[in-house]
Amino acid sequence: MARAGLTPERLVRAGAELADEVGFDQVTVSALARRFDVKVASLYSHVKSSQDLRTGIALLALEEMADLAAEALAGRAGKDALLAFADVYRDYARAHPGRYAAARLRLDAQTAAGSAGVRHAQMTRAILRGYDLPEPDQTHAVRMLGSVFHGYVDLELAGGFSHSAPDSQQSWARILDALDALLRNWPAPT
Repeated sequence: MARAGLTPERLVRAGAELADEVGFDQVTVSALARRFDVKVASLYSHVKSSQDLRTGIALLALEEMADLAAEALAGRAGKDALLAFADVYRDYARAHPGRYAAARLRLDAQTAAGSAGVRHAQMTRAILRGYDLPEPDQTHAVRMLGSVFHGYVDLELAGGFSHSAPDSQQSWARILDALDALLRNWPAPT
């Protein structure tokens, strides 16, 4: 019989909290069992494997970030939307580093198609419509924004900017200004 109070949702949330505390790579069914002071076997009626648990955490993180981004983007366009969207990723990563890492977990095609990752892509494209980019330039810009946001956040979380001036917030603002300028003056294909 399953232990009272344990549900897949509760285990995923507890796994997400654990990821934020110890790192996403350290989240396993065994680690979660220790957290609940239960035997590993008692969790297998709720999650199939550590990979199933990690996928659940990734889906939760994608959903949380999509909800935050949608709220931040409401009523915004152009540069204001770009800044709000970028700040959601950075702020979420700082508040929930393990979940943020989970959100980048490679999902199988079917799981990805049903995830909030689709909403992220739709919101990114909605922001880019304000810059009037045609295809395939819009796809290039989506990839560029994702690379810059995630790259900067990863370096910042790893302490890469903590040993020198100016403050990383100043660099973040300058980078976002540069992205806005680039998007407004997108180069013609060569």
